[in-house]
Amino acid sequence: PVRSFDLDADFGERSGLTDARPVRIEGLKLEDSEHATEWKLMSFGNATPPDKGHIHDDLGMQYITIRVDDIDPYLERIRAHDVALLGETPIALDDGNHFALIQDPDGTFIEFIGPMDGE
Repeated sequence: PVRSFDLDADFGERSGLTDARPVRIEGLKLEDSEHATEWKLMSFGNATPPDKGHIHDDLGMQYITIRVDDIDPYLERIRAHDVALLGETPIALDDGNHFALIQDPDGTFIEFIGPMDGE
């Protein structure tokens, strides 16, 4: 996490982001660098996410791939927070990396690819 802030309903409407709804924004970066990509996660309070069980169940951005130098710390954090790994992941890939797949609370699929310690 690098920052968080709220936009009120008036700004949401005037900016064209929302139909006069307030929004909470959390900024995340994978590394502490001013040049790192920042992801902004937006929360609208009581919004109901679609029922997405598979990638073909919705339109729009649905899938993120994150390549990592070591997948183990990510798997530890996923498990520590009781986030379900999908399918039979992590799965070993032919190139020596491993593939792990989860979904965020909005149903976006997040794929981690990287080597595991000792393999």
